[in-house]
Amino acid sequence: MTFALYFGNRGFMPGELITGAREDMIRAVTDAGYDYIAMDPALTRYGAVETRDEGRLYHDWLKAHEGEYDGVILCMPIFVDENGAIAALQDAGVPILMQAYPDEIGKMDFKHRRDAFCGKFSVTDVFYQYEIPFTVMKPHVVHPLSEAFRKNLDDFAAVCRVVKGMRRFNLGCIGARTTAFKTVRFDEVTLQRYGINVESFDLSELIFKVQGKADDEAAVVQKKERLCAYTDFSLVPEDKKNMLAKISVVIDEYIAEYHLDAVTLRCWNEMETILRVCPCVLISELNDRGITCSCEIDLTSAITMRALSLASEGPAACLDWNNNYGEEENKAILFHCGPVAQSLMAGKGKVTSHKMFDKGDPGSGWGTNEGRIGAFDMTFSNGFTENGRLKVYFSEAKMTDAPIEKPFFGCGGVAEIPDLENKLLRLARGGFKHHTTIARGHMKAVLEEALGNYLGYEIVDIEEARR
Repeated sequence: MTFALYFGNRGFMPGELITGAREDMIRAVTDAGYDYIAMDPALTRYGAVETRDEGRLYHDWLKAHEGEYDGVILCMPIFVDENGAIAALQDAGVPILMQAYPDEIGKMDFKHRRDAFCGKFSVTDVFYQYEIPFTVMKPHVVHPLSEAFRKNLDDFAAVCRVVKGMRRFNLGCIGARTTAFKTVRFDEVTLQRYGINVESFDLSELIFKVQGKADDEAAVVQKKERLCAYTDFSLVPEDKKNMLAKISVVIDEYIAEYHLDAVTLRCWNEMETILRVCPCVLISELNDRGITCSCEIDLTSAITMRALSLASEGPAACLDWNNNYGEEENKAILFHCGPVAQSLMAGKGKVTSHKMFDKGDPGSGWGTNEGRIGAFDMTFSNGFTENGRLKVYFSEAKMTDAPIEKPFFGCGGVAEIPDLENKLLRLARGGFKHHTTIARGHMKAVLEEALGNYLGYEIVDIEEARR
């Protein structure tokens, strides 16, 4: 991530403090592992922006470096001039972090006093009036070299990643919605208005392409080696390994040809009845490879999975709200047949034949990657389209190492979710589906900031039950 640095000034304030602020901010950003660009300090007094003309100078410099930065850090070493800031940043087009310096007890004379605590409101108020989105974080004032600001930087970097990755992307829909699942319906035109371009492919085309692949084709052989190294394929018959490899190669071809950033797949029941395999493990491998993929043509789950992955810099998973956990009100079993990324699992999975398909059609379901989801802090989310709006929720919980009995099929884990029963009421009344999506880490604030503040998603609060 690269940040463009902006330093503000105001004539009657002690401008000498700005020189130190430039040094502090550059050190803070680089120590945190990020890159930066900054306007030549010789172009303005103290290298900061005060007047409208200086703001236009910064505006033009920023425009000349468009595409080189992911966010802007607006540094307020003192009570800065808001007019220069507006002229400079009204066309920035990326997230803007407002940082203001704290005053120090014992240094409240005019030579040292900053008044940035007050000045920050002056800037945010005018940005609000101009309808320019910006990011503010706690604490209200913070020194760039503090631990608190390091946390701010990391969270802001996550906001920038999500905004950049979600502003425009291509989502491949391979197959039509399964007739039985009206819960996963979506409005493609609404999604386009949020920058999400949906490319649709008939599942019969994928099947035709797969049937045209030879077992000894180089790409198929290489893919089979990759899959066998990815998880435990020891039980899988050779012809099923070949078929799974062919499907994976064809999906990769769609991704490459149409520049897909995410995929949702019709995973049943044609693959089982015609190709005689179940693609769960392929979905697992795609997510671990950094390409978001959801099952059951749950396209909006793919959207929240992509956001979670961008924020966490790791894979996400689409899971069923599947079972209660005994009498424990705040625990539930989250499960899917086997598409969970291996890196989200407690140990290496084992590829088996899908027990539900085997019940009526033995041998048709090879491809479920069975195991248990690991224990970690997590954020969970889902969404849907309604009346031209894309609605999403985010909440935080943890996956636990609480046991699930051995005969339990698929890949599941026990989630501990505060106030779960009330949240389930809100989800049910709010029209949310039987799926949720999860990823490592607590990222609710980051995701709501990125999607709600910058990209216009409608954020639904499930933290309090509807009265």
